[in-house]
Amino acid sequence: MIQAIKEDLGEVDLVVYSLASPRRTDPKTGEVYKSVLKPIGETYTNKTLDTTNGAVTEITIEPAEGDDIEQTVKVMGGEDWEMWMDELQQAGVLAEGVQTVSYSYIGPEVTWPIYKNGTIGKAKEDLETVQRSLDEKLASVSGKAWVSVNKALVTQASSAIPVVPLYISLLYKAMKDAGSHEDTIEQMDRLLRERLYNAQPLPDEAGRIRIDDWEMSPEIQSLVGTRWEEVNSENLTELADFEGYQSSFLRLFGFGIDGVDYSVETDTAIGVPSLS
Repeated sequence: MIQAIKEDLGEVDLVVYSLASPRRTDPKTGEVYKSVLKPIGETYTNKTLDTTNGAVTEITIEPAEGDDIEQTVKVMGGEDWEMWMDELQQAGVLAEGVQTVSYSYIGPEVTWPIYKNGTIGKAKEDLETVQRSLDEKLASVSGKAWVSVNKALVTQASSAIPVVPLYISLLYKAMKDAGSHEDTIEQMDRLLRERLYNAQPLPDEAGRIRIDDWEMSPEIQSLVGTRWEEVNSENLTELADFEGYQSSFLRLFGFGIDGVDYSVETDTAIGVPSLS
C-alpha cells in the first residue's frame, strides 16, 4: 500500500480506518486473535429479531470468559490502526495536516450489555486510547486523529449482533417518519462535509465526533424505547421498518436491485479477457 501511494499519489491527507472482523493475525508475531460479541460479568437476555422470517423472539447470551475480552480488543481495538499510521508516517507518505478517523458506535442503553458494556465495547475504549496516542504522534505534521461515533446501519457486521437488528428496524421507522434517516453514504458525506472539512468537528466531552446525533436525539430515542417494549412478531411491520431492513441487507450483496432479473442463469466463472 505504501508503495502504491508513493507511485500514484505521493502522499495522502486522509486515512479512514473502518473494521469489523471476527479475527486478526498479528503482522509481527503471526498470532491469530478471535473476537466475540458477549456481555461482561453476567448473562444477558432481551428481545431479538430473526431476520429471515421477521419473528421477534428472546435471546440469552452467556458472559465472556477466559481471554475473550483480550482477544476481542486485539481484533477490534486500536492496535492495528496505530500500526498502519506508524508505518505510513515512517514512510513519509502522510501530508501536512493529515487527518485519520476510525469508526465507532455507542448506541442506546438497550444495546449496551451486548455492545458498549460488552467485549466489543472494551475494544472501542482501546480505540479511543489509541486516538489520543496518534494525536501526539501526528503533531509533527500538524495532523489529527479522530474517532467518529456513527449511526446504527445495516451491515454484515451489525446483522450478526443479537438485539441490534430489531433496534435498527425500530430506529429506521422512527427516523424515516421524522425525515432524519441517513444511509451509509449520506452519513459519511455529512461527516466529511460538515465536520472534518468544515473546521467544525464539534467533538463531545471525550473528544469524539458524534455523527449519531440524529439517532440519539431525545425524541427519536423516546419513541424507539416505547416501541421496544411493545414490539412483537404480530405488530413488527406496524412499529418497525423490517422491510427497509431486509432491503438494505440484500443490497449489501447485490440483491434486491430494481431491474435485475435474478431468475436468469448467471455464469459465475467469467475469465479474464485475453490481451492478445
